[in-house]
Amino acid sequence: MIGGIIMVLTAIWVYQAVLQIKKPHGLFWVAGCVALFFAVQWLFVQLNIVIIDTYQGEDIGAEYDRSLTSVGDRNLNEKGSGGMFLNIIYELLPPLAGFLAVAFVRMKFILNEALSVANLFGGIKEMFTSIKNSFKTSE
Repeated sequence: MIGGIIMVLTAIWVYQAVLQIKKPHGLFWVAGCVALFFAVQWLFVQLNIVIIDTYQGEDIGAEYDRSLTSVGDRNLNEKGSGGMFLNIIYELLPPLAGFLAVAFVRMKFILNEALSVANLFGGIKEMFTSIKNSFKTSE
């Protein structure tokens, strides 16, 4: 759920950047960034599965086949803030990694800007402002 919301906002962010600079084939750039987001998110979900299975001491061998749908036994059974912190990391790391990958592509290949934190996250405030303004009605 969180990953879906971040993905939609990321697609809107890239689309606004493409419109701003009038990049040719803009929707292909947006589609490519969404595909990149999904790919990076999938890779980090796989990484989370490996970390959790390693943490629980499961035997990861050639005959061990873990499906993404078998999530019922992935409870870390940690008590206190440490277990809650790990679960938050496992939930937020894949969509945030996807967002950072798309932000890098947006900055280097779409906007052709230098690598800096301001350029990496530039345009987010304007995106939320335009979303807020889209709900206003003219009377």
